[in-house]
Amino acid sequence: MKHLDLTLPTPAENLACDEALFDWCEESGGEVLRFWEPRDHFVVVGYANRVAREVNAEACAARGVPIFRRVSGGGTVLQGPGCLNYSVVLKITEASPLAGISGTNRLVLGKIQRALAPLLKTPPAIRGASDLCLGALKFSGNAQRRKRTHLLFHGTLLLDFDLPLISALLPLPSKQPDYRGNRGHGEFLTNLPLAASAVKAELCRAWSADAPLEAVPLERIQKLAAEKYSRPEWNLKF
Repeated sequence: MKHLDLTLPTPAENLACDEALFDWCEESGGEVLRFWEPRDHFVVVGYANRVAREVNAEACAARGVPIFRRVSGGGTVLQGPGCLNYSVVLKITEASPLAGISGTNRLVLGKIQRALAPLLKTPPAIRGASDLCLGALKFSGNAQRRKRTHLLFHGTLLLDFDLPLISALLPLPSKQPDYRGNRGHGEFLTNLPLAASAVKAELCRAWSADAPLEAVPLERIQKLAAEKYSRPEWNLKF
């Protein structure tokens, strides 16, 4: 597997990069693990999320926090400094757990869980459909998008994030896992007490992502950023 540690200047470009890598792997048959760390705050809604329900848009506008939409499902998140994002594009094989959504969640999250366990006093747990937690506190949400031969699985790990800001910009989500128990963001989320460099090293080791990706599809990234992720027709479509 190839690895890519690349944070682009804008949220639109970073979201576009995941889709461009997904397309590239589908066409080439490759697999890739990418990391990126946001420099500014912005909201990202899941593909089918309704902005009016999942985002406090007035508060975002007042603080100058833009809203974007990603190609995968899942819930709405606030991105910003202190978040480590990872994206892994994997080849789907019929005889493996990757052939189904639930099996993919278990395989990918299990690999991350085992990779992080030696770094923590309390081993992380998989909770709900696609969350990673320390005890009952969530530090990572994840989502996926599937095509014919490959899937994109990506998520955010909270490391040193401004957690109170989430409550100011996002209401309680319309869909909640049972273990949340209707807790507010402040009582539900936590930062992982690890450095980004250590997490990235362990995940690269877990995925055997030994070789750097040299041929980054920059033209495709810029095209998607300009024609899709920078446009309200996409970001505010629901």
